[in-house]
Amino acid sequence: MEWTAADDTITEIRRSVRALCEEFPGEYWREKDRERAYPTEFVQALTEAGFLAVLIPEEYGGSGLGVRAASAILEEIHRSGSNGGACHAQMYIMGTVLRHGSEAQKQAYLPKIATGELRLQAFGVTEPTSGTDTLSLRTTAVKNGNGGYIVNGQKVWTSRIEHSDMMLLLARTTPKEEVKKRTDGLSVFLVDIREAVGNGLEIRPIRTMINHATTAIFFDNLEIPANNLIGEEGKGFRYILDGMNAERVLIAHESIGDARWFIEKATSYAKDREVFNRPIGQNQGVQFPIAKAYAATEAAALMAEKAAYLFETGQPCGAEANMAKMLAADAAWAAADTCVQTHGGFAFAEEYDVERKFREARLYQVAPVSTNMILSYLAEHVLGLPRSY
Repeated sequence: MEWTAADDTITEIRRSVRALCEEFPGEYWREKDRERAYPTEFVQALTEAGFLAVLIPEEYGGSGLGVRAASAILEEIHRSGSNGGACHAQMYIMGTVLRHGSEAQKQAYLPKIATGELRLQAFGVTEPTSGTDTLSLRTTAVKNGNGGYIVNGQKVWTSRIEHSDMMLLLARTTPKEEVKKRTDGLSVFLVDIREAVGNGLEIRPIRTMINHATTAIFFDNLEIPANNLIGEEGKGFRYILDGMNAERVLIAHESIGDARWFIEKATSYAKDREVFNRPIGQNQGVQFPIAKAYAATEAAALMAEKAAYLFETGQPCGAEANMAKMLAADAAWAAADTCVQTHGGFAFAEEYDVERKFREARLYQVAPVSTNMILSYLAEHVLGLPRSY
């Protein structure tokens, strides 16, 4: 199949990412997880190697490669036992600026993002009252007398904002009752976090079961300059949708990487661990769940590769991107459960890294879009079933 064809560039990217990740072994991630600390050194190493600028065109200082290359990077990060959650958003958030920003905005931000001088890793969309019902968000951006905007409202699950310089913000610029179409009236802005904190922006960390540097943020009369509006006012929801397929493709490959890590870990342990004078992997009760997890992972990987190929070649891929994310997340979770069962009690010991990766893998059945939301999308938009309520 054409979309599964490997090329030398992606093969070399995979090798290079694996080599970089070897410099950040399990103890590094255990320490960060214990302290709920941001992996600054890891993100800096990825930046210096150019991996976080892979999707930025060469004229703006990036590699100018496609989403297949970005997917390979994130997959290998997770397959190595590391975690790309600290920086993956930069890959798909940047696309909104690239596709819909003005030339002045591209020149001002993309080269600095490529070098790491600026970090664009925070995405302010989800709200406590609306969740995944993005069209019902309540954060407002109202024009002031100077041509700029005043922002008021609240966002939640805004990850990495404490470790970013810029944030992409979706806010309502036209009241919901005044728009003709539900998708109108939302706008996208770039927010300079360095200037905003203490001047209308408050950040409150949320401690979670995984080290994901997530927060709730509050806007109280935050002023945003007019030239920080991306694209046309009121068209922001369309701009955000443009990046969602890329997000799902990239997250799918992270989950594939997780699944392969769990399978390799379980397989290795099953070969080495002896009980009753023989390796536990000799028992079919141990073999079969690992083999089933492997089959599910390889099937999900095919869908993820297809979705990446369709996105990269500019073809419609909404169904494929969503299916890839769902199938990969399910495969990773099944592989995680199998890995825990294979290790038995040792799976709960921090030093094996299984319990940390187990917690991390569970996230992607919920975020950035839940399994039920994907099933609803497929039922309505692919199968033509009545819209569910």
